[in-house]
Amino acid sequence: MSPSPDTIAVAAILIMVIAAYALFGGADFGGGIWDLLAGGPERGAAARELIDEAITPVWEANHVWLVFILVLLWTAFPPAFAAIMTALFVPLSLSLLGIVLRGVGFAFRHTAERLRMQQLTGALFAAASLITPFFMGTVVGAVATGQVPVHPRGNVLSAWTSPTAILTGFLFVAACAYVSAVFLVPEARQRGHQNLTRYFSLRATAAGLITGALAGGTFAELSASAPHVFAGLTGIALPLVAISIAAGIAVLVMLWLRWYHAVWLRATAAIAVATVVWGWGLAQYPYLFPTSLSLAAGSAPKASLVGEFVVAGLALLLVAPGFALLYFLQQQRMLTAADTDADLRLAAHLEPPAPAQPAAGPAPAGNRVTTALVLALLAIRAIRDVFSPHGRR
Repeated sequence: MSPSPDTIAVAAILIMVIAAYALFGGADFGGGIWDLLAGGPERGAAARELIDEAITPVWEANHVWLVFILVLLWTAFPPAFAAIMTALFVPLSLSLLGIVLRGVGFAFRHTAERLRMQQLTGALFAAASLITPFFMGTVVGAVATGQVPVHPRGNVLSAWTSPTAILTGFLFVAACAYVSAVFLVPEARQRGHQNLTRYFSLRATAAGLITGALAGGTFAELSASAPHVFAGLTGIALPLVAISIAAGIAVLVMLWLRWYHAVWLRATAAIAVATVVWGWGLAQYPYLFPTSLSLAAGSAPKASLVGEFVVAGLALLLVAPGFALLYFLQQQRMLTAADTDADLRLAAHLEPPAPAQPAAGPAPAGNRVTTALVLALLAIRAIRDVFSPHGRR
């Protein structure tokens, strides 16, 4: 049974949103990975400062894509959602834990005053940025290999610990580091930091080569673990795979030539990542879980799918312009012009202390008793109104 056009269209929207999260969320996670690998407090100070300036305005907003993915999967393909959330509960929970800890670490390391607490929260942010994409990758690897049962009875350990799932996890980590480093190269150049431009250019090159090697290893592993997806990648999705490879090579050439054009460099890296996601979705067609759950069998009724189009249209009209404005303001450095916490603390120390105000004494006992009586009477009246016949009507 072939899937309906509505089902195919919603599945295409889902793949597009997954690609957006892989790109923008991946760049976000990659910043934390480079924060982890930046070195000691003095050696990595400049790199960490640039990472903070680049991701601070947008790091929370990028999770909108993840929320959209979960809601779309839940409402449009409920059998797949139920199976994934049950069989892959452990890696999904670890990914969610990583997102929470990452947010906590990133937020508190900017407000912590003690050096030890700054180091602890910074390490938490960096380590969580490594853990989260890895376990997300194992989830994708489990789905691609078709090892997620349609009706699981609990966590399926073998699904997300297979060689393909583990390789996909490492591939996600490398891809996040690659995209982030590529995006940070023009960020450093726009700020006039020549040393950091070269610093992230070298790391983008290294991450790109590692990502390519892991992609090749995962591709070879798919021939045995996911023959349906492998046949699709070498067949109908081959043009997208070729575009991804060509874009990846083009990025490396631009970095080698030191042609750091912000738009072309970022756009080419984005194409390299997005086409891989699109190719995976096309190669898996017409299945949600290869050979076990088809799009036709796992889709919601037509009325629900029509609702998905409405929601997607509203998101396009309301959310997309907001994201465009956010990224534009971030690129114009208009969101980092406000005083930082350190500046505010310095200003507080420099300003003369305000004249001390006499401390307000405790409220007289008579006032406290009167207030308590009034509140008690109001509460009694409200309870009486609720339980009275007139109130019940």
